[in-house]
Amino acid sequence: MDVQDIKNRFGIIGGSPLLNRAIDIARQVSPTDMSVLITGESGSGKEVFSHIIHQLSARKHGAFIAVNCGAIPEGTIDSELFGHEKGSFTGAHEARKGYFEVANGGTIFLDEVAELPLGTQARLLRILESGEYLRVGSSKVQKTDVRIIAATNVDVYNRVKSGKFREDLYYRLNTVPLRIPALHERKEDIYLLFRKFSADFSDKYRSPGIQLEPDAIQVLSNYSWPGNVRQLKNIAEQICVLEKDRNVTVSALLNYIPNESATNLPMAINGNNKEDFSERDILYKVLFDMKKDMVELKKLVAEIIQNGGNTQHIMADNPHYINQLYQEIEQSPAGYEPTLTIKKPVQNAPVDYNYTHHEAEEVEESLSLIDKESDLIKKALKKHKGKRKFAAHELGISERTLYRKIKELNLN
Repeated sequence: MDVQDIKNRFGIIGGSPLLNRAIDIARQVSPTDMSVLITGESGSGKEVFSHIIHQLSARKHGAFIAVNCGAIPEGTIDSELFGHEKGSFTGAHEARKGYFEVANGGTIFLDEVAELPLGTQARLLRILESGEYLRVGSSKVQKTDVRIIAATNVDVYNRVKSGKFREDLYYRLNTVPLRIPALHERKEDIYLLFRKFSADFSDKYRSPGIQLEPDAIQVLSNYSWPGNVRQLKNIAEQICVLEKDRNVTVSALLNYIPNESATNLPMAINGNNKEDFSERDILYKVLFDMKKDMVELKKLVAEIIQNGGNTQHIMADNPHYINQLYQEIEQSPAGYEPTLTIKKPVQNAPVDYNYTHHEAEEVEESLSLIDKESDLIKKALKKHKGKRKFAAHELGISERTLYRKIKELNLN
């Protein structure tokens, strides 16, 4: 069976070289019992490829069980996968077979495999190495003959380096890596898929067919499709049901496609957003604050130049600025010597300035982002008297991220 036959059999639309390559790898690995790790963005069709591998293998008459590892609670996933004995835990009123026992002689597809707890990973590794496992609450070794196909939409190797995924299990699962291309990597297929989906939904809802104008086709093809094929299918269904004019223009299409300019910001700007952007948030804030300081400094230097170097009236007109400058000098790192010595003004008292000119000395400033990040965290903690909750809010990051950064930078 060649690549085109597989497309026809499993309803795969598209002629992208990356898609053809993925189908060819699935075709070649199917007759073996090798473990396959399918990677790709969410909605790109990873489960379809698991069905291809199973249906083209010698196990096609055996059971095929798809398990979403991220949807099963950590406390029950061992029971789901490996079974349990009666009375092994609260609520275990009778013995139960697990998926590996039910699928004996067939195939198990473990979707979102990177979400497995470490304890379950150890049990899965034993099955891959010897085909043996234990039911929860049992000491009797069970045997199973199951082919494992795993899938994930995250970089598993990064999870290995962070200690969240076993390295030995990663290499066992990744015997054959199979990457499914994202929809934005196969632009030539986007309109073909839209036509297929819209035709199917027109038949389903007994409505007239949908036609896209040339400009609308261009917009459709250039959109990034973060939700991949699943998102494209949903939008095709919405247009078939909701659009009265069956000749879809660009303006009509944009009512269904999210505005990318509103979703591609470099950092979170909503204070209620709990997503953890960690270092990125802090670094952007450092850069923005540095830019603001430079603008203020340029304004001050320009005023000094315009007045022939006389700073007395500038200082007299800006007492709040001088107070702020004094505080910043006070909080500067050890070893910093300002060339401008200022006595802190007393409230409701004449401002006394002692202008001391030193010979200009060029000091090389540290450009390390880690130093800037550490300095910013220190200032925020000092400003809020060590209260980390308020310091985290000031920095625009979560309290959990602040705790982690304090530990990493040894700021305790």
